[in-house]
Amino acid sequence: MLDESLLDAPEALARADRRGLLRGAAEAGARVRTAVRHAAEAGLAELTSEGRPRAVLLAGSGTAATGVADLIGALAGASAPVIRLHPTGVAPAAGALRWSLPGWAGSVDLLLVATTDGSEPGLALLAEQAYRRGCSVVAVAPERSPLSEAVDGTHGLVVPMATAPHETYEEIQTASPGELWALFTPLLVLLDRVGLLEAPPETLAKVADRLDHTAERCGPAIATYSNPAKTLAAELADSLPLIWTEGAGAAPAGRRFAAVLAELAGRPALAAELPEALPAHGVLLAGDFAGGADPEDFFRDRVEEQQALRARVVLLRDRPTGGLTAAPAARELALSHDTAISELEPEEGTDLESIAELLAVTDFAAVYLALAAAHTPT
Repeated sequence: MLDESLLDAPEALARADRRGLLRGAAEAGARVRTAVRHAAEAGLAELTSEGRPRAVLLAGSGTAATGVADLIGALAGASAPVIRLHPTGVAPAAGALRWSLPGWAGSVDLLLVATTDGSEPGLALLAEQAYRRGCSVVAVAPERSPLSEAVDGTHGLVVPMATAPHETYEEIQTASPGELWALFTPLLVLLDRVGLLEAPPETLAKVADRLDHTAERCGPAIATYSNPAKTLAAELADSLPLIWTEGAGAAPAGRRFAAVLAELAGRPALAAELPEALPAHGVLLAGDFAGGADPEDFFRDRVEEQQALRARVVLLRDRPTGGLTAAPAARELALSHDTAISELEPEEGTDLESIAELLAVTDFAAVYLALAAAHTPT
């Protein structure tokens, strides 16, 4: 059960946040600025493009790396195929994971490695394999980690992952919202230099500013009624979120939201893109998860019963309202089944700014759900 009283108690939130998740979410803008500096110091900003790579291959482990691969696929997929290399292994442990290059990978392809861990021997082996094949290799990993030491200067280029001022290598948390931007930003700098997407320094500065602005709006001191992240967290209490997205940038943001809800808050959620989401999730709205209550059960004593999950639609959009859109059909379907709907649409700006705002609000919402659900009132 969600303890909603905690949402408007900043001191209690701070006590409940033993993993520093709120601080990690608030520091996303600072991570972008630090990561841009690390990328410049590593030489990415001075790279001269010798032509676009035939394909971009991405490898990494953890929720942050998965989100990075999804975002790059959405942003750069129109310029070159973007292929995530999925790990195999007998357990989700760093030492058990292995990655393999496709048989066709060679000198005209680019391998990107992104990890908040850096102790995966399988990633070092992958970089060595790519080096032998002639692939260009760029890795973002914690400084002084086994992976960075294995790759740097021999098999490819390494950019140290941006950490918070208080954070050491041993304290890095995969689930922290700031880790996504620590991995994502240097790869944006690189892909801008090779011509696969547009992320010049001025755009990244705007992204950092948008993240800072969103953190101010979503911070623990801001009351729920004017805080979009707290409002969303309260709306999702005891709900099964059906995350419907519209727009190329909103799609990975929605899938990221579902992933962090599971990892941070232990909450199930389903993500799908409009308009396909309507037939895909339509049966859920009419079945056991329907929002409307059975009128025959209105007077039943529910005090001793566990409250059933009810579907709630979360509509994430990254395009203006005036364009071609399936949003009206989504609203109609939800309301026709007495299902509540929450909507998030970013302020105007570049594609990266819009994505940054959606990611920031949903990351904060997942953190608030995690803290409030785990809190036991005293």
